[in-house]
Amino acid sequence: ERERERRRTERHGGQGRGKAKAARRGRRRRRRRRPRRVGFRAVHWDVPFHLVPLPLLGACPVAEESELFGARGARRRHGDRQHRPRCPAAVRGCRRRRRRRRGLPPSVERARGGAKSTFRVLENSAPHLLDVDGESGLLYTKQRIDREALCRRSAKCQLSLEVFANDQEICMIKVEIQDLNDNAPAFPSDQVDLDISENAAPGTRFPLASAHDPDAGENGLRTYLLTRDDYGLFSLDVKARGDGTKFPELVVQKPLDREEQSHHTLVLTALDGGDPPRSGTVQLDVRLIDSNDNSPVFEAASYVVELPENAPLGTAVLDLNATDADEGTNGQVLYSFSGYTPERVRQLFSIDPQTGLIRVKGNLDYEEGGLVEIDVQARDLGPNPIPAHCKVTVRLVDRNDNAPTIGFVSVRQGALSEAAPPGTVLALVRVTDRDSGKNGQLQCRVQGEGSAGGEGAVPFTLEENYDNLYTVVTDRPLDREVQDEYNVTILARDGGNPPLNSTKSFSVRILDENDNPPRFSKSLYVLQVPENNIPGEYLGSVLAKDPDLGQNGTVSYSILPGHVGDVSIYTYVSVNPTNGAIYALRSFNYEQTKHFEFHVLAKDSGSPHRESNATVRVTVLDVNDNAPLIILPALINDTAELQVPRNAGVGYPVGTVRALDSDFGESGRLTYEIVEGNEEHLFEMDPASGEIRTLHPYWEELSPVAELVVKVSDHGKPSLSAVAKLIVRALAGPLPEAGEPQVNGEQHRRPHWDLSLPLIVTLSTVSIILLAAMITIAVKCKRENKEIRTYNCRIAEYSHPQLGGGGSGGGGGGAGSGGGKGKKKKISKNDIMLVPSEGEDSRGPLNVMNVVSSPSLATSPMYFDYQTRLPLSSPRSEVMYLKPASNNLTVPQGHGGCHTSFTGQGTNNVTEAPASRMSIIQVGDF
Repeated sequence: ERERERRRTERHGGQGRGKAKAARRGRRRRRRRRPRRVGFRAVHWDVPFHLVPLPLLGACPVAEESELFGARGARRRHGDRQHRPRCPAAVRGCRRRRRRRRGLPPSVERARGGAKSTFRVLENSAPHLLDVDGESGLLYTKQRIDREALCRRSAKCQLSLEVFANDQEICMIKVEIQDLNDNAPAFPSDQVDLDISENAAPGTRFPLASAHDPDAGENGLRTYLLTRDDYGLFSLDVKARGDGTKFPELVVQKPLDREEQSHHTLVLTALDGGDPPRSGTVQLDVRLIDSNDNSPVFEAASYVVELPENAPLGTAVLDLNATDADEGTNGQVLYSFSGYTPERVRQLFSIDPQTGLIRVKGNLDYEEGGLVEIDVQARDLGPNPIPAHCKVTVRLVDRNDNAPTIGFVSVRQGALSEAAPPGTVLALVRVTDRDSGKNGQLQCRVQGEGSAGGEGAVPFTLEENYDNLYTVVTDRPLDREVQDEYNVTILARDGGNPPLNSTKSFSVRILDENDNPPRFSKSLYVLQVPENNIPGEYLGSVLAKDPDLGQNGTVSYSILPGHVGDVSIYTYVSVNPTNGAIYALRSFNYEQTKHFEFHVLAKDSGSPHRESNATVRVTVLDVNDNAPLIILPALINDTAELQVPRNAGVGYPVGTVRALDSDFGESGRLTYEIVEGNEEHLFEMDPASGEIRTLHPYWEELSPVAELVVKVSDHGKPSLSAVAKLIVRALAGPLPEAGEPQVNGEQHRRPHWDLSLPLIVTLSTVSIILLAAMITIAVKCKRENKEIRTYNCRIAEYSHPQLGGGGSGGGGGGAGSGGGKGKKKKISKNDIMLVPSEGEDSRGPLNVMNVVSSPSLATSPMYFDYQTRLPLSSPRSEVMYLKPASNNLTVPQGHGGCHTSFTGQGTNNVTEAPASRMSIIQVGDF
């Protein structure tokens, strides 16, 4: 105002008349800007409370030049003089923080004064009831308010909001909810039965059920009335507990005579303090009964005990003692809680019915209630006992057992520009402590504040507003080149002895330019994958971090061009551009590719972008995919015959079973065992060497011919096995002499080196043949087949002409010749997915598989149904061609079979049949 007056004086050339006019205009303007008091008002309709929405701009009286609550903006919204903004009576604690703006140019002042006001709620105690409009600043209710459901019996009910305006000012709004007398007192039941001995002396008291009124204050429960007592035998005494709740007691006024009248009906009425008052009634049915002469008597009518809130379970609180002048059972006293003892008291304390000792049963907490009243009654065991009552008041002593609680709301989303001036608000912090007195007095500060340049120093400080509410602000200029991120720790300490501390930390990022490239956590990543994996399997992840923020720190991943052999790396693996997850695009074969490498590029989204790369090495692991192969004795149809002399004794070597496994390590270590035919334990088999010996001296008399089923298993995971049947026959004649060659028996006693040379020659020949077959198949299939065994299902040319020529089906490993000129499309193992479903019959485990051609073919997927069967005594499988899964697909004779090529012992029997029939294909080592 002084600046404006000075400018007006300069424009009028310092004339006195201009000064007078300017002064009068200033006084009129100040009078117009003087805020009027506008508050919240409760409208008493048919609802307990109704809050009329009032503009938040009227919550705080402010000056004309205020950026938060400007008088000019207020006049634009509220042109009527009756609605000029003022602080309402229900809104308290509104505080404007003064900005440090000394020395700002007038152009900056005018630019800031014209900015659009924004309002944002930082904390709202009842977000479902109240809210503030973000543009207009209107405070409004969102639904009907029920004070009883919100604050229950609290004498004062307030809702609070904290509003952050224009990113600078913080305003605290408190709305007080006024209570309406909309609830009548209510008793737990409509009728209460009360048994009173006719010997009850005048002055005897009987506690009654209390009524409950959800209203608070003047509208709450006030008193009780007793009516329909025609003889004046009873009266009502209303007492108050320590927490302020009132309960009635029925007092006997005159001697009772059961013979004159044995039943009395009374009405108990509860009244509240509303205007007009509301009431609730309950009927008291009093029945007079006979009782013994004396009732128990406590040593005192009430007791007061102090107990620390951290008392452990089982702590003795008070040992009550009540005496009864009667003898025998009439004088034996039992202690218990009265029938109207609150459930909370029963959860916290227990009483011994014999001794009257009260102990701590639950966890005590001073903050939940510092005063606990226990109603105890004592009654004898005689007929019609009259109980005696006493009250035990337990005062809990507060202990400093609650550390301060820190809560904060960030107003900058954890990021702050390095150009932010000192005094910029960063976060809102509220500190609370459930303890009372000194234990609840708090001190709060930022760790490292004020120590510029020191270790752990932060350029932030706390400014206290009100009611343990603080704001975190900057206290000096920021420089991201010195430090790009701060860890701000708020420390709160109470005044207890010893004091309890609490800390809460949050990070503040300082925004900057894109001056850092992404950096991988490793320069070389080593991933491992078992062979025969499923295409699309997850291999691992690479991780690159960029210390920049926002788009400058957003990293995307890609694979650099490369080859594995002469095949592009993009056909082997792929990478997720967002999280760096690497997936396999094909099934790997250990025999073809043991390992390969490629490079992953990490690039940020800045402008210009920065990048870096890392090397990934994938190692293919060998798996147990070769079953054992029995080479000795020679098998015919998985069966061999062994002969043993009849007079062979115990431990005679019947024969040795030997097998080979192409795998290595544990997958190649074999174990031999007899699985069938040895129920009488006539033979034993060495699990390591496979040697079979006799266990019984007269085995030929028990079983002249023994059929043994031998199983050879490797130690891979999962374990693979082979089975064979050995027929052991008793040979007539004497035991062969030493040195004479024996058939099937003595031949196993030959030294191990006798078999080495033929075995090596045989294995070498088989290996050379297999290697030549693998090379031929690999060249023919253009590296599409990953294993020695391949699978091709030929499809008629006229059914799917886009696949290429037809040709007749081949059997047993033969291939049909193509009849078309177009290039044939072969279905490799990678184009087939086997989905097994369990089944079983008498011949062994049965699996049903759906063979689905890959969608990568030129046509839509084609489905075939197959069954596989694994007999118990045969290492071969039976593949039964059932039919095409689609009824529209017809497979003629010669095109419906499945061509298989494989290696292994045994013969191949391939039978081709039309699609409507079932053909069985026996496959060795399938």
